[in-house]
Amino acid sequence: MEEQTGSPGGNTDNSTQRNGDETSPDPSQKPRRGTWPKGRKRKKPVKDSNAPKAPLTGYVRFMNDRREQLRAERPDVPFPEITRMLGNEWSKLPPDEKQRYLDEAEKDKERYMRELEKYQKTEAYKHFTRKVQEKQKGKKHRGESGRQASSESLHDKDAEGKDRSVFDIPIFTEEFLNHSKAREAEMRQLRKTNMDYEERNAALQKHVESMRGAVERLEGDVMQERGRNSLLQQHLDTLRQALAASFCQVPLPGSGETPTLDTIDSYMKKLHSIILSCPQEHENLISTVREVVNRLDRPFFPLIF
Repeated sequence: MEEQTGSPGGNTDNSTQRNGDETSPDPSQKPRRGTWPKGRKRKKPVKDSNAPKAPLTGYVRFMNDRREQLRAERPDVPFPEITRMLGNEWSKLPPDEKQRYLDEAEKDKERYMRELEKYQKTEAYKHFTRKVQEKQKGKKHRGESGRQASSESLHDKDAEGKDRSVFDIPIFTEEFLNHSKAREAEMRQLRKTNMDYEERNAALQKHVESMRGAVERLEGDVMQERGRNSLLQQHLDTLRQALAASFCQVPLPGSGETPTLDTIDSYMKKLHSIILSCPQEHENLISTVREVVNRLDRPFFPLIF
């Protein structure tokens, strides 16, 4: 896992802390390794606000991507446990997915080194370096050799800054905690909104299912009507053929028109109109029509006249 350090000016405080450890009055009473001396305040590294934004490691990028999602899934789990769970996920992450985060971190590191190299040539960096050096002069050191070692260490660390990544993980700071609280409030609001949308979606889903049932029923009715219409159309076509064949020898008075399959509809209308207009004058025609109709099948052609 990659190491994360502070801004370019943070190297000065690291040297100071090491020199302070060397000035312990009694070597036999040095604190155990990995502990902080009782009563001694931990010194915060000096940060350069003008320095380029420090890059993030692949692990930190993975944590930033997964932290909020995991907190939304497990809101009852405390923050330290979330961090431990993310660490386990990172260790079990497939190599190809892990490499994606590492590649992004490497690109960010290259970006930082380019910006740092430009920044170290500015007046702001020189001013920050002088400020750190002046602060170091005001502190207690053990002899001239201690001050010389501190100065050499400062210059060495500044020279190595071009070849080493500088990271800053603001974990458990007041700003980070306030940010986490704000994000938690946003997540609660989003969860509430999501529940409302889910309820609306459930109601709409029921409505959609009801509409689908109605559409299926209507489609069934349409299919039945289409079947009935098809049968009626077949019956009508057969009836037209029978009428055209039966009345082909009965010309209309005056025009002498005889029916065909295409003109049978208009022929029957004209014949009906002639008979109704003056039945006394067309008794022979009525008699002929009755004979033709009687020759037709009863179920096939209803008695019209």
